[in-house]
Amino acid sequence: MEILHPLNNEVYPLNTEKPRAEPAKEEEDYKENGVLIRSPRTVQKALGEDRNTPSKLQEKDEKDQASFSGHIGEGKGGDGAPALHSEVDKTVPAGRESWSKKVDFLLSVIGYAVDLGNVWRFPYICYQNGGGAFLLPYILMAMFGGIPLFYMELALGQYHRTGAISIWAKICPLFKGIGYAICVIDLYISFYYNTIISWALFYLYSSFVSVPPWTSCDNKWNTPNCTNYFLKDNATWTEFSVSPAEEFYVRQVLMAHKSNGLGDVGGINWHLLICLIIIFTVVYFSIWKGIRTSGKVVWVTATLPYIVLLILLVRGATLPGAWQGIIFYLHPQWGKMFTLQVWIDAATQIFFSLGPGFGVLLAFASYNKFNNNCFRDAMITSSVNCLTSFLAGFVIFTILGYMAEKRNEDVSEVAKDLGPSLLFITYAEALANMPASSFLSAIFFLMLVTLGLDSTFAGLEGVITAVLDEYPHLLRKRREWFVLVLVMICTLGSMSTLTFGGAYVVKFFEEYATGTAIIVVVFLEAIAVSWFYGIKNFRKDIKEMIGFIPGKFWQICWAVISPVFLLFIIISFLALPMEIKLFNYTYPYWTKVLGNFLGMSSIIWVPVYMVYKIIITPGTFKERILKSITPERSEIESSTVVVHLNAV
Repeated sequence: MEILHPLNNEVYPLNTEKPRAEPAKEEEDYKENGVLIRSPRTVQKALGEDRNTPSKLQEKDEKDQASFSGHIGEGKGGDGAPALHSEVDKTVPAGRESWSKKVDFLLSVIGYAVDLGNVWRFPYICYQNGGGAFLLPYILMAMFGGIPLFYMELALGQYHRTGAISIWAKICPLFKGIGYAICVIDLYISFYYNTIISWALFYLYSSFVSVPPWTSCDNKWNTPNCTNYFLKDNATWTEFSVSPAEEFYVRQVLMAHKSNGLGDVGGINWHLLICLIIIFTVVYFSIWKGIRTSGKVVWVTATLPYIVLLILLVRGATLPGAWQGIIFYLHPQWGKMFTLQVWIDAATQIFFSLGPGFGVLLAFASYNKFNNNCFRDAMITSSVNCLTSFLAGFVIFTILGYMAEKRNEDVSEVAKDLGPSLLFITYAEALANMPASSFLSAIFFLMLVTLGLDSTFAGLEGVITAVLDEYPHLLRKRREWFVLVLVMICTLGSMSTLTFGGAYVVKFFEEYATGTAIIVVVFLEAIAVSWFYGIKNFRKDIKEMIGFIPGKFWQICWAVISPVFLLFIIISFLALPMEIKLFNYTYPYWTKVLGNFLGMSSIIWVPVYMVYKIIITPGTFKERILKSITPERSEIESSTVVVHLNAV
């Protein structure tokens, strides 16, 4: 069908209520967002039999176009041509999906942003960096760094309505390699992140017994150092003591005792392979049809964790020693605010918690309606994410206070575990020694599984949307097959993490494949948008969508503060080289060299594509550079209809 641009009296600001007339049936004309949409019957009747003769409808189109151009006169350049923000093609293929409900989008973004790191990393980072005093650097870093980047990606995806690769043709073609780098990083994450979910799934399976197996020292995997201080009042905890929960995690789930480190990872851990296959099967059938199916799945996977967190919070608050844990969690140590490490940890935590730069926010926002209020969405979802991290801290530290009470130790000794060990050893042990231990353990690990699944759905959707939008004619109608191939690649890439030394591989990928690499990519993204595309054009794009220009605060953040925020994290990572340890294994020097190559394998796509783009662009070197940094205009058409969105 054909769509006419609105007449003078048919244009309404996007931030006001617009009259809408729903079509009585498919064959009738109707208006949507001030745009007159002609039915095929009207178009055919107006065009007549002789298509070589201009019809009345075609003449009316030309008059309407001329009339409509007057409304965007503010955006014209000196030569009368439309300004850059008006030149960006806002045509979208009719076959592109959109969210069936606004809440589907919000739950998907919340499910992506709220992941396992909110449960295990934030509480540890908070108490390690001064308890309540850490909240001030955290909030400041969120306000000036994390949330502006989060808002920027939602706005970019919604305006340009395309994925992480092809969007750069509309912003700055020279930086298109950013999209390929993002896809590579997302694949690396899928190689190890889903293995962690498989650990939680194995724990969930092991919870369906009267007494969880990590409560006693009478199992075949236990050693003489196993000490069960929960069930034995006269048990003595020494520096050589190992809890039954730790031995279950290390010797039964991971079987890490059969590996000597990255140099000798050993064979395949078959029970984890089965768990991983189950995980990827659920992932495939949740995303294979697109956001209309995954948008329904998140109604369960994104809401269930909050129900479980509230149950565990209420239960934990009633335990002896719980308040001791909360005091330790929130007690402010103001002196730590003046140390550089606190600000580095705050910046890193908020960045990886909100998750800009992984292509997910671009993908999810690209399925929104053009005039959706992305500013409000950014404020809601980022606030929910930060509050969830704070809530998870209470849930974790009430249990840690209880553990300290039982061990007759200080909370700092109990809370020394970082990362997965905090969940799979310390927290699992506490739950298993409470009344109704099997039920509490089951819902806790079910929560971990759902938290992980949400992030996996989102991460793979970021890759799928990026690739399908870049190669629509080849892959869009073959989405199910492409998703199947992608899931198989992720499964094969995860095999090294399923070995006896898989935990060492997971730690290796986590530190080197995603850490510095993704921050460099987002830094380049912020530079490309703010300095090459321009804040002036970007703010006009946002006004076209939501009806008002972002305030000076946001513009300053995008142009200056956010890039400085990212550069601060990058320099901190480079200036403070980390020594990686896991259990009693210290990673040797060769792993650092290999890790740096792994990190560069994603970033390298950015300069490689820059060189490629300059080579294939015709003209002198100066002309090639200018063309490479100028947004391209494209007409995205489908075989049935082209929808032209109205600009304000």
